[in-house]
Amino acid sequence: MEKEIKDLLLKHSTELFGTPINENSIQFQKTRKEIEGDLTLVIFPFVKLLKTSPVETGERLGKFIKDTFEDIESYSVVSGFLNFTISGSYWLKQLNEVSKDENYGFARPNSRPMIMVEYSSPNTNKPLHLGHLRNNFLGYSVAEILKAYGHEVIKTQIINDRGIHICKSMLAWEKFSPVNEKGERETPANTGLKGDKLVGNYYVTFDREFNKEANEIIAAWEKGEFENYPAEIVDEFKRLSDSKSGKDEKAIAGIDAKIKDLAKNQTSILLEAKEMLVKWEARDPQVYLLWSTMNNWVYEGFKQTYNAMGVDFDKLYFESDTFLLGKDIVAEGLKTGVFYQKEDGSVWIDLTEDGLDEKLVLRSDGTAVYMTQDVGTAVDRFRDYPGLTGIIYTVGNEQDYHFKVLFMILQKLGFEWSDNCSHLSYGMVDLPTGKMKSREGTVVDADDLMAEVVAQAEEMTQERGHIEGFSAEEKNELYTLIGLGGLKYYLLKVDPKKRMLFNPEESIELNGNTGPFIQYAHARIRSLLKKAGKYGALTETRLLLEEKEIIKHLVTFPAIVEEAALNHSPAVIANYAYELVKLYNHFYQSIPILIEEEEELKNTRLVLSENVAKVIKLAMQLLGVKVPERM
Repeated sequence: MEKEIKDLLLKHSTELFGTPINENSIQFQKTRKEIEGDLTLVIFPFVKLLKTSPVETGERLGKFIKDTFEDIESYSVVSGFLNFTISGSYWLKQLNEVSKDENYGFARPNSRPMIMVEYSSPNTNKPLHLGHLRNNFLGYSVAEILKAYGHEVIKTQIINDRGIHICKSMLAWEKFSPVNEKGERETPANTGLKGDKLVGNYYVTFDREFNKEANEIIAAWEKGEFENYPAEIVDEFKRLSDSKSGKDEKAIAGIDAKIKDLAKNQTSILLEAKEMLVKWEARDPQVYLLWSTMNNWVYEGFKQTYNAMGVDFDKLYFESDTFLLGKDIVAEGLKTGVFYQKEDGSVWIDLTEDGLDEKLVLRSDGTAVYMTQDVGTAVDRFRDYPGLTGIIYTVGNEQDYHFKVLFMILQKLGFEWSDNCSHLSYGMVDLPTGKMKSREGTVVDADDLMAEVVAQAEEMTQERGHIEGFSAEEKNELYTLIGLGGLKYYLLKVDPKKRMLFNPEESIELNGNTGPFIQYAHARIRSLLKKAGKYGALTETRLLLEEKEIIKHLVTFPAIVEEAALNHSPAVIANYAYELVKLYNHFYQSIPILIEEEEELKNTRLVLSENVAKVIKLAMQLLGVKVPERM
């Protein structure tokens, strides 16, 4: 109805206002609860054109619109707002349109341009954690929403399988892995540990030994033992130590951190890791074999976790491949003057005139940095998919600056498609105990967390009962569906840009804005329809206010999908589903359905229920959440 009224006003604007009007001047909003009506037109923009009072303007427009549309029963003007009451027959026609389309709200597949969505993109030196869960669920959901909006979508990730952090795990395994009675070092096969977890343990081991050696160096310096350390390092240590005099506790802690960093850079274990990275880039056979072996352990572990998450990818990219293309692009950019080289051989780009800073793109030893591989990866993707129009990078907001620089570099290199690349920046997930730290082994492991919410869902479901007649397999499937559904919904219902505090117990509650609350509503409706058996089609009948409100909400679903797609926000879908369920629950509890004696009314209410269930399922599908037939 909004579109029809808008088209009418645009077509007759000269007749009504004496001049053509801009489409943006026609604004609709939800009718306030205390005012009768279904649709409200803001009339302030037209008051100046007609040079009349808001009431006179509203009356003139109201009469013109009502005389044109037979489905408008009445109108009223309240404080500059024109409120329309639309007939029940109109809403029944709208419900009938919803009923006809099994994928109501979804656009025709591939009717919009190809877009790539990158998400997950883990490092192969540690398992996936709580932060990765938000990343994966967010990226996957945005991809599904864009598909529903009509885009051809390529789901991808870049696996960060090279770099100093990878060498740290490799070196720690070489140096500290125990040897069993068969002379074998630890592997996933002989320990029964998932490969990503085993490798992650050695990343923590490296950090422990790294800190231990750095502390030993500081202790030696404090005793005046400076033999074999460069003079400039010794001088800097003495300068920092002397600067602590007279400082407060906070300032001293900051100076101590600088001293710690100074010592860390002098550790033999860090030097060994750096040497290993140089050897890896030179394709040293022994280092390369160790790298490929340990990475394969991690890939297998990731695969299991992704299966449990219910996310997938169309194409995988590996940093170990794309960094080479990145280095070639840097070499070419050096020739054309996009980049410049410093005396130590490192390569940089100067973005100060663009309001950014100077950025390293190649180290002095010739090894690549993250920016190098990101440039190579972006170019590689557009070569692989000629029809690609843009890339959405799902990465935490701590990388906001990185992506500003990346897009600017791609632009300077002359890649026009860089204007269509965007960063889906999201807030971090905090825990009641504070921030997670991978090096210290204080992360919340993704596998453990998913297992925990499924176990809590099992406990909650068993306490409630209502699972008689379920086989053991069906029960386990239900527990997983509720647990993971609750987890996904909890992480997606918050606007992506916002930082959030995660509480796993809240995620599986049956009341409030939770996944299980919505899942239960779907199961309840499916149970109702099963009890009803066969029922008739929609017929012209009276609608109660509660029924009309539900239909009005259903009708907005296509616009909600569009809003979520344009804003890359699953939270829009999640909160739409929650509002729909609240409306239906009020209807279910106050209006007779199966016991309604008037057949036409009963049929209408069953058809309405069926379509509510359908849209709940479609909405939750966009979040990657499954809904049960019974619960």
